[in-house]
Amino acid sequence: MCADLWSFALSTYAHPGVEAACLRLQKQGADVCLLLCGAWLEQRGVALTAERVEALEQIAAPWQSQVVEPLRQVRMQWRAMAQQDQDLAGLRERVKALELDAERQLLARLETLAQPWPTQSGQHRWLEGLATEAANRDHDALDLLRAAATST
Repeated sequence: MCADLWSFALSTYAHPGVEAACLRLQKQGADVCLLLCGAWLEQRGVALTAERVEALEQIAAPWQSQVVEPLRQVRMQWRAMAQQDQDLAGLRERVKALELDAERQLLARLETLAQPWPTQSGQHRWLEGLATEAANRDHDALDLLRAAATST
């Protein structure tokens, strides 16, 4: 298991099918960074509590809405035009890199909060606790993410 959340997230995301599952969950309103953090917490055996979920969400929500989402929107808006304009394609790649850096910063913030939480034996269902209602109905995507995290 990867000790830090960023390495864990990269390793988990690289498993076959995980990227597609995460994008599906994201379209259903889930925060993929929160889900990756949840999978990391499950692997560490950290007990799920409503207070911990709320603390993670209080960090993630403003960062997603004010930093990550605006970068993602610009990147997506430029997709079609960048196929015809090499200069814009280069700028779009830089925006994509900034978006990834913003997600890395969010994961670092989540890790800083969660790192001191003690581990306990037992089953802790962080993914379901952090997913949106719509994403919770996508059992296949959550199960795939959990299975990939388990083998990380």
